[in-house]
Amino acid sequence: MEEKKNKMDSRRKFLLQSGLAAVAIPFTQISCQPSKDKVVEVENEDSFEFAFLTDIHIKPEMNAPKGFQMAIDKVNELNPDFVITGGDLVYDTMRGNYEQSESLFSLYKDMSKGFKMPVYNCIGNHDLFAIYEESPESEDHPDYKYGMWERHFGKTYYSFDHKGWHFITLNSLDVTDNKRYKGYFHLEQLEWLKQDIEKVDKSTPIVITTHIPMICTYSQLNGGEGSRTANNASDVFKIMENHNLKLVLQGHIHWKEYGFVNDRFHFLTGGSIAGNGWKGRRHNTKEGFVKIKVSGNDFSWEYIDHGWEAERLKLADNTI
Repeated sequence: MEEKKNKMDSRRKFLLQSGLAAVAIPFTQISCQPSKDKVVEVENEDSFEFAFLTDIHIKPEMNAPKGFQMAIDKVNELNPDFVITGGDLVYDTMRGNYEQSESLFSLYKDMSKGFKMPVYNCIGNHDLFAIYEESPESEDHPDYKYGMWERHFGKTYYSFDHKGWHFITLNSLDVTDNKRYKGYFHLEQLEWLKQDIEKVDKSTPIVITTHIPMICTYSQLNGGEGSRTANNASDVFKIMENHNLKLVLQGHIHWKEYGFVNDRFHFLTGGSIAGNGWKGRRHNTKEGFVKIKVSGNDFSWEYIDHGWEAERLKLADNTI
């Protein structure tokens, strides 16, 4: 027994001296539990992974289907339990044109069947049908605003559970009086949210997905008018106050941002699949998505490059 212990101690010493001990957790970029001492976690049956893909902006042009397919292939290679999207699945239905808008949603739906795991979708501003003044369809069209989305994907807000975690997808969009979109959680949805989390144990870890950010530093860093956040995000945070909100996943800005608020919850703005409209980076954020690993009550994340930038440059070189 003593001899076995000595062998284990020698092996542990070798791993620490050689640096190989760190290889045991290659995935971790950010842990939601800051600690001076990094502890290698043993995988358990409650561990799982999921991918967060936002701002896909699928359209037939600009080689967008090729780029999205590369993202799908990368996700399938990583083989997470499921995919959550962060809105702006298509580009663009806000200006109406029924046939074109219908074809965009059909393109997304057909391509997303290529994922080898379940996909949970979130609505974005570019997914709102016919809300702009120039739309040939009016407000009385059955697919107006949320209608086309609901016909293709169902409710714009909902929840599901996975291995002890509760996931909530919210609709952060509404329409202004002057026919533009705004970041807003409407009252009917807030009432639903209260009822939904009443059924959830207060210790259960919760993840919220929203398109328009609930919290973001964009304006502080870049100036300009507007906060780029949902106007009444504080209403959601108040509802969640006595619950175990762990993470807010958000899109819209096309950049990568991570924060941990007052030891209360984390937020991740997940870059984008399309970058700057499939023409390159936006805000110097490389096209990509987020892979999240959950272990017990903790999580870690990594930003994944699905290879579109290199492919786009190669395609551009071939056209010269």
